[in-house]
Amino acid sequence: MLGQVLLAASGSGVVRRTVSGFPLTKKVVERFVAGESVQEARDAVERLRDANLAVTVDRLGEETRDARDAAATAKAYVELLEALRPLELGERGEVSVKLSAVGQRLDDALALEHAREICAAAAAGGSAVTLDMEDHTTVGSTLGILRKLREDYPATGVAIQAYLFRSEEDCRDLAVEGSRVRLVKGAYREPASVAHQGKTAVDKAYVRCLRILMAGKGYPMVATHDDRMIAITELLADRYGRAIGDHEFQMLYGIRTDRQEALAGAGHTVRVYVPYGDDWYGYFMRRLAERPANVAFFLRALGGK
Repeated sequence: MLGQVLLAASGSGVVRRTVSGFPLTKKVVERFVAGESVQEARDAVERLRDANLAVTVDRLGEETRDARDAAATAKAYVELLEALRPLELGERGEVSVKLSAVGQRLDDALALEHAREICAAAAAGGSAVTLDMEDHTTVGSTLGILRKLREDYPATGVAIQAYLFRSEEDCRDLAVEGSRVRLVKGAYREPASVAHQGKTAVDKAYVRCLRILMAGKGYPMVATHDDRMIAITELLADRYGRAIGDHEFQMLYGIRTDRQEALAGAGHTVRVYVPYGDDWYGYFMRRLAERPANVAFFLRALGGK
């Protein structure tokens, strides 16, 4: 119930102004967001690299409905990739892109054009792009753009949200040689007509999708902080003959850092999702909705504890 309330709040302008107005909010947000500037993002990436962690960097922002803003976002990603290049991350340093931030709400062709620019900049540094998945109305468009991008940039990845009813079939379609798929539970408020409701149902859907990806020929990117899901991933890797290195774990910046380091220390590839930028509100509220511990952390900080 709390999660649904927070997801509803993520789209509320009134709540946005209220939360943003708390003096201590910025301090709390810094736990989940690497900073507002490219330099702050680069510094965070360098620290994670030195801790033997891979990264995927997300410039915060979505729902762009102005062509100039979409072009500016694409340019910002190119500049980010240029700033990261001296770190020589290669495939251990990629970027995540929300297509709605580069024009998807205006026109698929415009979003594809800008996504190509970002993919080209990533490829020049030996890296890649993963397309974030947004609400259910964008799934078909996102997968269509993915197919076109992969014609020239086959390493382009995509996120699949397990709570959507359609996701098992999408996973079957995507579980092919060379296909990089980030499996997440889902972080948007979706109706019961298109998505599983409740933690138990979503967890079961996640395991079903995970089984499909681990049994396939692609490269699963298992995005979870749940120890049970990590254990299930390891069991499925053993069942389907997967070795360390042909799949990876992904976790969010600032969440379960001890677990991130432990998995990396055991030899797993662990990729940290690193968001940066000043348009942090929607991302922040979705992080609160995902885990009660995050809400408790926020409230303690507001109370000065």
